[in-house]
Amino acid sequence: MRDLMGMMAKAKELQQKMQDAQAELDQVEVEGVSGGGVVTVRLSAKGDLRGLKLDPSLLRPDDAEILEDLIVAAHADARKKAEAAMQDKMQGLTAGLPIPPGMKLF
Repeated sequence: MRDLMGMMAKAKELQQKMQDAQAELDQVEVEGVSGGGVVTVRLSAKGDLRGLKLDPSLLRPDDAEILEDLIVAAHADARKKAEAAMQDKMQGLTAGLPIPPGMKLF
């Protein structure tokens, strides 16, 4: 019975740590770039779009399709970095827990 109580206490502690980590991740920002830096996307580590910067040279009507592709590429770059930041944070929290490989908690 004591083991069950200990496990429940650890689960509650882990839950609180994960809530704290989620709050921290909302404050972490990453940048993704494309086109050699002409498009920059800024995301929170949770994937929320925070900002977009475009080089003025891209603001020509004839280049709309290229600009759209560059924005998508910059977003993908930022998203990848955000996921890496989240994994790094969660890895520290779940160290030592018997979690099956590939299982995501978020």
